[in-house]
Amino acid sequence: MSKKLARFQKCAPVRFTCASAGLLAAAIFLQTASAQQTVPFVNGIPLAPSGLEHRALPDKPVEFDTAEGQKIRVVVVTKALEYPWSLAFLPDGSMLVTERAGRLRIIRSGVLDPQSIAGAPVSYWAGESGLPAAVHGFMDIALHPQFADNRYIYLTYTKPLDEKRRTVAIARGRWDGHALTEVRDIFVADAAGTSRIAFGRDGKLYMTTSGGNAQDPNTQGGKVLRFNDDGSIPSDNPFVGRAGYKPEVYTLGHRTSLGLAVHPGTGAMWLNENGPNGGDEINILKPGANYGWPLVSYGRTYPGPWQSGDRPTHDGFEPPVVYWVPAIAVSGMAFYTGDRFPKWKGDVFVGSLRTGEIPGTGHLERILFNEKMQELRREALLRELRQRIRDVRQGPDGLLYIVTDEKEGAVLRIEPAN
Repeated sequence: MSKKLARFQKCAPVRFTCASAGLLAAAIFLQTASAQQTVPFVNGIPLAPSGLEHRALPDKPVEFDTAEGQKIRVVVVTKALEYPWSLAFLPDGSMLVTERAGRLRIIRSGVLDPQSIAGAPVSYWAGESGLPAAVHGFMDIALHPQFADNRYIYLTYTKPLDEKRRTVAIARGRWDGHALTEVRDIFVADAAGTSRIAFGRDGKLYMTTSGGNAQDPNTQGGKVLRFNDDGSIPSDNPFVGRAGYKPEVYTLGHRTSLGLAVHPGTGAMWLNENGPNGGDEINILKPGANYGWPLVSYGRTYPGPWQSGDRPTHDGFEPPVVYWVPAIAVSGMAFYTGDRFPKWKGDVFVGSLRTGEIPGTGHLERILFNEKMQELRREALLRELRQRIRDVRQGPDGLLYIVTDEKEGAVLRIEPAN
């Protein structure tokens, strides 16, 4: 007797029972196959996996092919920094670098000075960068447009008020070639948060703020603020003299904005900001405009539902010029205007801290626009390095420099490979 016939005869006397057992098994299989994992949450955010993070940088330069046919080489300038946050170039080509632990460092002729720069303000920092509740001590740095004449340097930092309270502030100091002197706060905000600063073509200082009620024009959180170079309020700010509005507010409706850059052609200030789980954006700032957060977003909340309900909308709000789903955790931003990478000229470069909420997936994003500033394509660079990219700047040599937000933090130089 064949095995197939034997199986049939075994089931034949209880044919209904065998069929029921088959259906039950199928139901169990379908239920098991469609079941999703239970993901642990910490403070309302899914606990991120750790299988790709904390990878060491290579000791030697690394070459990469790129989409536009420009082969590039990535060179480590230094990896002796601890969670660097931003950098600025002095006229002689030296680099000033901020570290989130409240240190200002300098790289001269490609060599990191082992000593921190004296005279910088005292700051507060806590937690691990990239995790919930992390607080950055030093953040952004900018030189005055007339730095050659006045030697002014600006820093955003978390300012301790007492043992329990802290806020974000802008400090200004004068660079004497070795240390900061005449340091004082030109602006102290109502609350703490992360911040970028940049000088516009109009000579005004723009500052991003996070947290707070982004839709309330009488608060400073979730806004872009605009100041004169001494911290006073420009008379042409959009809400000056308007009841119920902070006069320093320039735009509102932002989440966490970690990139500011001036368009080299139009002079408009461009900003990037983080969405929640998806919905990172690049926006072009217009005085008095509202960019929608938290009412509209292309992202989901961390538990899963859409931030804006079933469908995002920007009716009545300024729409983004670029957005990301999934999020790439956008950070520093720069327009490339040099000649060393001719096929990248005019492109926007954005730092990515991680993609799709997975640590170890940070990279550098390149975006190509047409003459109407409409996006044509984008390219993810340096994924293989698995670094959190906190900042990107164009150097006076026409090369690109990036800052990695890592415990063994680095400044990397991107140069042509041939």
